[in-house]
Amino acid sequence: MSSMAQSLEEMAEELTCSICLSLFTTPVTLPCGHNFCSQCLDLSWKGAEGAVFSCPQCRYVFSSKPELRKNTLLSNLVSQVEAARGEDGGGGDSGPEEEPEADKAAVLCDSCRNVAASKTCLTCMASFCPEHLIPHLHSPAFLDHLLSQPMGDLQRRKCTEHNKLMDHYCWEHGLCVCCYCALTHRTCRTYSLPEAKQQKELHYTNMLRSMNQKIEKATSTAEEVQCDQRRLLETTRKKKELLEAEFDEIKTLVDEERRRAMAKIEEEEAKVISKFNFTQSVLSKKRQEYEKMRSRVQSLLQEDDDLQFLKRATKLKDTTSKEPFKPKMEFDDKLLQSIYKNTVSLKDAIKSRMVETSEWRAHPTKKVPGSDAEEAGRKRFPSSPTPGNYDEQKPKNKTKTKAKPPATDASAPPPPGKPQRAPRAKSAARTPDSREQVMMCSVTLSADPSTAHKKIVLSDLFTRLSVSDVPQHYRESPQRFVSCSQLLCSEGFSQGVHYWEILKEGGNFSGVGVAYQSISRFGSESRLGRNKVSWCVEWCNGQLQAWHDDKQTDLTTPNTNKYGVLLNCDQGFVAFYCIGKKFSEIYKFRAKFTEPVYPAFWMFSSKTVLVLNAFQLGP
Repeated sequence: MSSMAQSLEEMAEELTCSICLSLFTTPVTLPCGHNFCSQCLDLSWKGAEGAVFSCPQCRYVFSSKPELRKNTLLSNLVSQVEAARGEDGGGGDSGPEEEPEADKAAVLCDSCRNVAASKTCLTCMASFCPEHLIPHLHSPAFLDHLLSQPMGDLQRRKCTEHNKLMDHYCWEHGLCVCCYCALTHRTCRTYSLPEAKQQKELHYTNMLRSMNQKIEKATSTAEEVQCDQRRLLETTRKKKELLEAEFDEIKTLVDEERRRAMAKIEEEEAKVISKFNFTQSVLSKKRQEYEKMRSRVQSLLQEDDDLQFLKRATKLKDTTSKEPFKPKMEFDDKLLQSIYKNTVSLKDAIKSRMVETSEWRAHPTKKVPGSDAEEAGRKRFPSSPTPGNYDEQKPKNKTKTKAKPPATDASAPPPPGKPQRAPRAKSAARTPDSREQVMMCSVTLSADPSTAHKKIVLSDLFTRLSVSDVPQHYRESPQRFVSCSQLLCSEGFSQGVHYWEILKEGGNFSGVGVAYQSISRFGSESRLGRNKVSWCVEWCNGQLQAWHDDKQTDLTTPNTNKYGVLLNCDQGFVAFYCIGKKFSEIYKFRAKFTEPVYPAFWMFSSKTVLVLNAFQLGP
């Protein structure tokens, strides 16, 4: 092997693709400086169109797919390495070719030419049979002659220039030379043939060991890749099954909601049709009365006797029938409008969620509310259908008005039905003096069905909370409260100022507060205010109390059914307000929040009803 070929061979590691672990094939260079085979890189980026393109080695993310061009320098070096390996494998420096087995068997004694030779003298350059070999074995004149096994290629072992046996090897040039040629290779490393063979054997033994190690590493790596592939396929299979189950559940919920809405309309339709049928039967009877009256009048007019005519006319006057009456028969417009608005709200919620998902796919680095697995699990539909409470729909629940900020501020509260974080207002950084100030920081809440206790019923798109004596058929969830009938909202807050309002429609046992997501779900310590990770005010048999870390503070019960909560994550406090003729503070907790804070609610009595986003229901 020449020195240039050896240098190229030493560079082979740098000319290896880190994906396929082979020499580059059509190498391309990324902007981050790493090189790969063009086909390997395309395979690595397969399916990433419109998403994320990153370097497989350093994981650097590119804003768009880089333009790939062939690296001609690396391509030329790879070609030279492959050419050098081809020459080395072809036997260009391996010296004289081995003689075929037939030629070895045909080596004859150079003296008699009749008997097969037993030895070849490399000094005499001749082969001898056992008889003619005797002088070389016993005569002192031949003691320094070098004997070897019979060789039939002695002429090919001679130097063509000096006609001498090639008994030296030049390492730099990779050639076998004679003693005279060795003088011209004085500056090179020359060895005797046995020494050169020993050196070459050592070199190729090390190469064989390296190849075995690489083969073992390639085999183990291939097994790891197969394991990763199987694990990935198993993961995708399970994810597909979960997605199929989730989509089936969504479809079941939508179908159930559709069935309930249609059943309510059909029930109302049946009532109206029943009224129509009854009216038709009444009118039919009236018609029969009118026809009977007509026949009696016609019979009377045919009477010729004056006395009989007058007697019959007097009796006929007393039986005159009343005029037919058409009652007013219409659908319950409020009920139909309520059902329709519920359906539209459900459609808008699903459409809004799908739009957010599409935006996240187009801009994966953008944070989309609810895009995390945990947040998405909280915002999905409840595990069992919640009956639509159409009979209790009131006009004020459906005519939602946005709270208007003062004229000096252009900010507005978020639109109903779409939870989003309101901009932090400077005026709300301190304790507010009026409801108008905190309304600039108002947020829209939505209950998290995966945390709701099984006795809590959710309706109106998870904004109306009530208590049922019959447990709901919610699916099991590690986030669900088990011991206390309470729940958390879908969105938590870790910074900024946020305000929301609650309408308390009934019940003597309920509570409003905030808590960390890490609050316990089991035992008495899971109740709001009975631990260090929650703060609340609660109504207990008509008495208002403040609770935190299992410490109670008695409060004056205000004469109102609407309350507000102001959470200031930056200054570290949560304050509770009563909203009536005056806007006044009930109680304030000060705390250094170390986790995202979630709105939380506790409900106990069966008559308790809490309505979230009460600022949308009017003043």
